[in-house]
Amino acid sequence: MPNSVERYPHLKQNDPEIYDLIQKQTVYEASTLKMIASESFASFSVMEACGSTLTNKYCEGYPGARYYEGYEFVDQIENLAIERGKKLFGAEHVNVQPYSGSPANQAVYRSILKSGDKIMGMPVPEGGHLTHGWKVNFSGMDYVQIPYGPDPSTGRFDLTQIRDVAKKERPKMIWVGATAYPYIIEYKQFAEIANEIDAYLVADISHINAIIIAGEHPDPTPYCDIVSSTSHKMLRGPRAGFLLSKTEDRYQQKYHADSKLNLAKRIDRAVFPGLQGGPHMHAIAAMAVAFKDAMTPEFREYGKQIVKNAKALAAALLARGYDLAGGGTDTHLLILDFRKKEFTGKDAAQALSKAGIIANFNMTPGDHRSPFITSGVRLGTPSLTAMGMKEPEMELIAGWIDRVCQNIKNIDVAAPVIRAEIADLCKKFVIPGITQV
Repeated sequence: MPNSVERYPHLKQNDPEIYDLIQKQTVYEASTLKMIASESFASFSVMEACGSTLTNKYCEGYPGARYYEGYEFVDQIENLAIERGKKLFGAEHVNVQPYSGSPANQAVYRSILKSGDKIMGMPVPEGGHLTHGWKVNFSGMDYVQIPYGPDPSTGRFDLTQIRDVAKKERPKMIWVGATAYPYIIEYKQFAEIANEIDAYLVADISHINAIIIAGEHPDPTPYCDIVSSTSHKMLRGPRAGFLLSKTEDRYQQKYHADSKLNLAKRIDRAVFPGLQGGPHMHAIAAMAVAFKDAMTPEFREYGKQIVKNAKALAAALLARGYDLAGGGTDTHLLILDFRKKEFTGKDAAQALSKAGIIANFNMTPGDHRSPFITSGVRLGTPSLTAMGMKEPEMELIAGWIDRVCQNIKNIDVAAPVIRAEIADLCKKFVIPGITQV
């Protein structure tokens, strides 16, 4: 692998089996097109912080209120992450201790709801997340999901219909966020709906935080009571979660009159000691690094290019006669729609993977196939953009996708040729955290 960085000498000596597998995964990522919409590449700096001596430190509690000694420097690190998060997102309050996105969302429930409360959220087949009330998840077991999703005929939200459902069901909280919705989310309009029924509005921006930072997507912070996110995916930080919120609770008297804690304090209590023990300080330090990186002009340009690339890829696929859910994209992802094809989304995703294009099969609005096979494939551009790819490369990639789909019944013959071409393209780019100049 050209320009690769020699790392992990101690692991290589002490556990060559794991070392070898990590090396194989690294080569794999460096020679294929990572198009899973929820992935990107962390920087060397993020990975160094994540693998630092902070892995050793246990410091249960919050800065200035720990239950362990020896916290002088870790307090400074966590406070730095918090202040950077506030500055980056314009938030009144930030909690950086959630271990990942799902624990962060669990803390949201615990901070403002009671078991059995109604919540509105998108079911997984509609493009939502497990923790937005899906029946096999704690959120669907402990709370009552009132589902909403895109109109099957347009692939877009029908806000009039969503408002009607909200007014009829009167949920206590509305989730607004998705894993497979390729269009702009209008938080202001969702806020108007939530205000009409005295519901909390919570945005999950795990998938789109970088394009929000870049100004390519509306910012939920002014309109939402709480904003949940991960720091991996397109933010290119460690695998961790964080929560942004208002300090005061506009529904304190209505729903929490018996509590002396404001919204920020209830969120902190829900994370610790409600759900977690000691925070992962190595991840928090790496998150602080990612927040700093995200404040740079280079990162904002990366966010803008993510959207340009997704739109260019969509246009190139449409020009080749492919259907896309909703007809296109405004964000970082698009969904190939194979409802009219004999092959399934799973067939296509597996064929693409053999050719070196790594994506995932996904439901489409109005999908008639099972969630285990689907009619769609979700494609994302954050990783490609992090590598430095732009519109010309999206045209090449659309051509490869087309060749795979045209040869899906003979993919074992076509795939090696395409994969070699893709590997040659990848060699022309510097991959964050893997290669360097």
